[in-house]
Amino acid sequence: MNNAKKKGSSVERVLQIVEMLAKSQRPMSVSDLAEALDIPIPSMYRLLEQLQNLGFIQLDLPGKVVCGKRTYQLAIDLWQNNHFKTERLAILQQLSAQIGETVGIAIMQDLDVVYVDRVLSDWPLQIYLPAGSHIPVWASASGKLLLAQLPTDKCERIIDKMSIHALTTNTQTDKNQLLQTIAKTRDTQIGIDNEEFIPGMVACAVLIPNGDQQAFATVFTHGPTVKKSLEELLSHVPLLQEAANELSVVFNQDSL
Repeated sequence: MNNAKKKGSSVERVLQIVEMLAKSQRPMSVSDLAEALDIPIPSMYRLLEQLQNLGFIQLDLPGKVVCGKRTYQLAIDLWQNNHFKTERLAILQQLSAQIGETVGIAIMQDLDVVYVDRVLSDWPLQIYLPAGSHIPVWASASGKLLLAQLPTDKCERIIDKMSIHALTTNTQTDKNQLLQTIAKTRDTQIGIDNEEFIPGMVACAVLIPNGDQQAFATVFTHGPTVKKSLEELLSHVPLLQEAANELSVVFNQDSL
């Protein structure tokens, strides 16, 4: 019992693996995981195989380990069920009332943007995009903004491999043009959707600060062009940023 090197149970090891991958900013090799968690490499391979079969981890093309779809879904489910959701929604409701448009919080999952929270405006004509909706990353204000947070070379590799198709006449299907847009977004730190996802709908997004870590979520707003132009929507960016700072505090409480 006094042995400091005493190994944890298999359950503890599995949770440590998932936790480390969730915190890592990049894919990890099997040897890196084994060394960091002080688990013999043969045991690490066995645990990873079990986690992969269950969908909690997956291997990327170079064979390194990343979180799997089931881990991402677990994170979203926890987000939707934790007791801080009420506080997040209160902030979003205030923001929606201030700008008169639908607002929400988005994260990136694989090559999609996922709406994890959403508050509707009181406009009678609504676009049905409930929480949990998946939006192609290349046609989303939040998606382009989150892509802009990646290292330039990594972003270019991702765009190069993506299959991009037109959703509207404004969708940027030319990859060089899309990269130029992302480069501009990297400078402004404001994501824009100029009717690229749905005809007649414009959107903008700002990052939710994440302390010293890379931002992983945005606050967005979108609305019909018959009600508000993109330029008019962008005039609300200061209010979006104010809400983003308030949400950052809530996120820090989530991690306590």
